[in-house]
Amino acid sequence: MKTFLDWSAYDTYGIGDAYSGIPATGGNYAKAVAVCMHSRDCQNTGKGVMCPSYRITGDRAHSTEARVAAFKAALNGDYGEKSFDDPRLAESMDLCVSCKACKKECPSSVDMTLIKTEYLAQRHEILGVPRRTRLFGGVPEWTGRHRRLLRLGIFLRNKSKVLAKLAERFLGITSRRPIPLPAKKPFAGFESAADGERGEVILFVDTFCHHFDPEIAEAAVTVLTSSGYKVRIAEPAPDDPEPSRPLCCGRTYLTTGMVEKARGEGKRVLAAFRPEIAKGTPIVGLEPSCLLSLRDELYSLGLGAEVGDLGKQLYLFEEFLVREHQQRGLKLNLKALDLPTALVHGHCHQKAFGVMKATRKLLTLIPGFKFDIIESSCCGMAGSFGLEAEHYEASMAMAEVSLLPAVRASAEATPIIANGFSCRHQIAHGCGRPSIHIAVLVRDALALN
Repeated sequence: MKTFLDWSAYDTYGIGDAYSGIPATGGNYAKAVAVCMHSRDCQNTGKGVMCPSYRITGDRAHSTEARVAAFKAALNGDYGEKSFDDPRLAESMDLCVSCKACKKECPSSVDMTLIKTEYLAQRHEILGVPRRTRLFGGVPEWTGRHRRLLRLGIFLRNKSKVLAKLAERFLGITSRRPIPLPAKKPFAGFESAADGERGEVILFVDTFCHHFDPEIAEAAVTVLTSSGYKVRIAEPAPDDPEPSRPLCCGRTYLTTGMVEKARGEGKRVLAAFRPEIAKGTPIVGLEPSCLLSLRDELYSLGLGAEVGDLGKQLYLFEEFLVREHQQRGLKLNLKALDLPTALVHGHCHQKAFGVMKATRKLLTLIPGFKFDIIESSCCGMAGSFGLEAEHYEASMAMAEVSLLPAVRASAEATPIIANGFSCRHQIAHGCGRPSIHIAVLVRDALALN
């Protein structure tokens, strides 16, 4: 079986392990599927994230364990020769939101997010890539090449019920929520004049911060420079085929199964950071799914050993500042904020990769700042999932499990902190409440005067 992702990391899996049956075909991909040991932690409804779809349906068919069973059947030939386009497999994967929770919370670390990417790539090979998938997956290219046209189209669609209905009918994009609108102006870049007594850092400004929320990148620059770092914005390599288009982690392509596109973005990132790998320069990111995709899923694109070296230099904004505080004596010059107790919603990937510890620690460095972590599963937006017409109800049901009720129960003046782009839009849509990235909060707490 030809696979689109590199599954060599699973080469030795199954040797001496009590596997519950590695499928007959699929090689190392089959081994990745077979790590499930039927602990059924994916069918819990208490604390944790896993499994968002099971939490809203209560149906085992929408759990990670059931998805594993479906893939085993497909790889054993039970669904025929072209099993990846079988409706039974599609039905099993329909409500998977690629939250990464199973990799963290499952005792066997089933990586259903990556398994789903391979599944979608196999399905696209048989059926072709659907138009809506190309639209959602291609956000980095649309914003990088046709930003003004994209902004105008989204603006008109959001203003017109007729256009929204047409988009739902012909593209399958729900008319029941607005599409995130790019900012009037993208992130303008930054040139650091200071040498930076604490050294140099590179700020990786992802597609969403660059085009939709440039204030977050601007806030991060302010915090880092005021803390004594020389900040350099990550830029494409001199020989990049698209030097004017910002770097992208490839996340939108991975989640939509467009693996070759994701591999192309991964190559651009590696080429841009190759000189920094040798130097060991810290690379700081802002959007959890983007930065953590580089640290985790870039390896699956078969781009070589440099991926592992690069991963050691990648930090989310809060991880970097907390690391510097704990290991290198960074003293953030912060003042108290006159705010009520805040609510913090963690992005699924922050939780899956243990970043919430750094989030908590950074918030405690703000004098007198009080906050509560919302105990929640996936917000339900999950990238493009919440924009898909057939998934709108499921998306909102996921948000209503605990996130939106917690926000509604808080006072109107309560600050809501959410680092995920999708999370902030889900909260705004479901509650009409704004939420902010932690970089903006820390910038506001700087005692610059």
